[in-house]
Amino acid sequence: MADTTRAEVMAELAALEDPKARVVNERHGDDHGVNLSKLRALAKRLKTQQELARGLWETGDTAARLLAILICRPKAFERDELDAMLREARTPKVHDWLVNYVVKKTAHVEYLRLAWFADPDPVVASAGWALTTERVAKKPEGLDLAGLLDLIEAEMKDAPDRLQWAMNHCLAQIGIEHARHRARALAIGERLEVLKDYPTPPNCTSPFAPIWITEMVRRQHAK
Repeated sequence: MADTTRAEVMAELAALEDPKARVVNERHGDDHGVNLSKLRALAKRLKTQQELARGLWETGDTAARLLAILICRPKAFERDELDAMLREARTPKVHDWLVNYVVKKTAHVEYLRLAWFADPDPVVASAGWALTTERVAKKPEGLDLAGLLDLIEAEMKDAPDRLQWAMNHCLAQIGIEHARHRARALAIGERLEVLKDYPTPPNCTSPFAPIWITEMVRRQHAK
């Protein structure tokens, strides 16, 4: 796609910039001020445009990269390209969207899950844990759930924030989905107390694993 088209989209993103939205987003580590509903509306209008998506990603701008993720063709990316994109994703929202909206839809997902899971960079490793959590919930065959609990028990307490969050999600998912590991998952959560005091809005479930597991299991049984 010609640079002029990318320039036009960048100008449109600049026009959508809202200083108040930027303040809120920056609290979460996301340096952009575009309302996500408006961003999605723009993506819907642009439809899938892989070359434009690549061009927007190359700008390094967070709003442009989020838009790129929404208009790209996930299966068009090579494995090494996705690895490089994750490593330069920078902000939490770009990282999360890239994993959930792109990587999960490719044939490279299992290779990247294993590669990222063991990566020394904790932010990259958090992507490996996120993909592992997806497998815990949807395709657990072949996973060593007890081994995952061993790792969580040994490493989650002192893990950096984003890796800790991803490990905690995996802990909760194991407890929710796998009854024979539930008692141990609950016990690990109680002992480590990770996110126990996390501020949780009314009508939302706490990310503290014992509360999260108990509530989700209750809902399953209530169906």
